Amino acid sequence: MALYDLPKFSIQTQKRSDVEPSKKKIKEKKFWPEFQQSRVTPFLLGVILFSTLFGFIGGGIIGGYSYWKVSQELKILQASIPGGARIIEKNTIIEKEYIPQTSQEERIISVVAEVSPAVVSIILTKDEPVFERIFSDPFEEFFGPSPFQVPELRQRGTERREIGGGSGFFVSADGMIVTNRHVVLRDDVDYTVLTNDGNSYPAKVLARDPIQDLALIEIDRESIVSAGGTLPVTPFPFVKLGNSDTLKIGQTVIAIGNALGEFRNTVSTGVISGLGRTITASDGSNFVETIEDVIQTDAAINRGNSGGPLLNLAGEVIGVNTATVLQAQSIGFAIPVNKVKRDVEQVREFGKIVYAFLGVRYVAVTQQVQEAEELPVDYGVLILEGESEPGIMPDSAAEKAGLKEHDIILELNGEKITRENSLAKLIQRFDPGDMIILKILRDTQEQVLVATLGERSE
Repeated sequence: MALYDLPKFSIQTQKRSDVEPSKKKIKEKKFWPEFQQSRVTPFLLGVILFSTLFGFIGGGIIGGYSYWKVSQELKILQASIPGGARIIEKNTIIEKEYIPQTSQEERIISVVAEVSPAVVSIILTKDEPVFERIFSDPFEEFFGPSPFQVPELRQRGTERREIGGGSGFFVSADGMIVTNRHVVLRDDVDYTVLTNDGNSYPAKVLARDPIQDLALIEIDRESIVSAGGTLPVTPFPFVKLGNSDTLKIGQTVIAIGNALGEFRNTVSTGVISGLGRTITASDGSNFVETIEDVIQTDAAINRGNSGGPLLNLAGEVIGVNTATVLQAQSIGFAIPVNKVKRDVEQVREFGKIVYAFLGVRYVAVTQQVQEAEELPVDYGVLILEGESEPGIMPDSAAEKAGLKEHDIILELNGEKITRENSLAKLIQRFDPGDMIILKILRDTQEQVLVATLGERSE
C-alpha cells in the first residue's frame, strides 16, 4: 500500500430487534403551531422583548459614562506628567513645553533668555598677505634656461582674514559694550560686533583700562552711515549691573560667551569658588599682566569667553570673564563688576579711563623677600628699580613727595600695606589730585610723607 493510500473508513450499523416497529419511524411535527398552542407564549415573548430593549439602553448609558470617565482620567494624567511628555490619544499628539524641575533651574533658564540678546561676539579681522609657491630658475638670468628649479614664495595680493575674537555685552541702549582689554588691544585690525539676532556692526574702541583687563567699545555709527547711509536699529538690549561687593562664596553664577570664538552665547553654570584673588594672566603672546581682587569661579570659561558676563540668579552682571587656568579644570576668573561701573562712569564723564598714580616700582615684602634683602619688617612694599625702569618715575607724585629707591612704604592713610591689602588696591580708591599720607621706613628710620596723586591713563 502506497504511503498516501489509506484504508476506507466506514461505520457498521446493526438492526435492533428489540425496537417496536411503531417507534422506528418518528412522526414529523410542525414547531410553530405547537408553540402557538402553548399558554405561556405571550408572557415569554414580552420578557424577551423587554430584556432586549433594556439591554440596549443600559449598555448605551454605561458605555457613555465609561468613555467620559476615561477621558477625564486621561486629562488628569496629562496634567500630572512632567514637561516634555507626549500623550497619544487616537491620532492626536498632545505636546507640552518643558517645565523646570526646580526653582533654581527655572531662574537659570529665565536669566539666560533675558540676558542673551545683550551678549555679543567681537570679531577681529585684518588684510593679510597671500603667498603662493612657485619654482624659478636661478641660472636663467646668466646662462639662459636650465633644468634647475628652486621653490620660493611670492605674495599674491592680500585677503581679509579673521585673526581673533572674544565676547562682550551692551551696557547702554546706544551701543556701548564692555569687553576685555586683551580682546581689543590691537590698533591695526578692524572690529566687528555680531549680535544675538544675527546682525553685524562695525565697532571702534572708546577706552582701554590701564590697570584692569577691561575696555569699552561702541557701535561705529559713522562707518555705517558712510558705507550704507543707514543707522542700526536702536535701542540695543543691555544688561543690568549688580554689586560685586556683596558676593558670597558658594553663590550660583552663570557665564555666557562666545566659546572658542565659534559657539556664540554658550552658557555654563557654577558657583563662586573664591574672592579677592590675584592672578598673572597672559593671552599666549606678549600680553602679560597681574590682576588683583578677581572672582574665582568653577563655571566653564573657555577661550573666546573673554569679555562675556558673569551673572547672578537675579540676571545682574557681577563680573566680566577674563581668564582661566589651562593646567587645571574648572578654575576661571572674572573682574568684579564694580570696577566696570567705574570705567563706564569715567568714559561718559571724561571720555577716557583714568587712575590715581603714585609713580613707584615696587615688590611686595613677604617673609622670603625680608630674608633675601635682610629687611627689618615683613610687610609693606620695597621700592626697587627694574632692568629698564627706575624705581621712582620722573616727575611723578612719588618723586615730588620725596620718595627714594629702597624705601619701604608701610602704610597709606593709616592702613597697613599687606599682600591682601596691596598698595595698588589702596591707591585705586582715590582720584587724581587727591592727597595721601605715606608712612615709610628709610634706613631703619620711620618717616611720614605727603603726596598729591597724579593721573594715569592709557
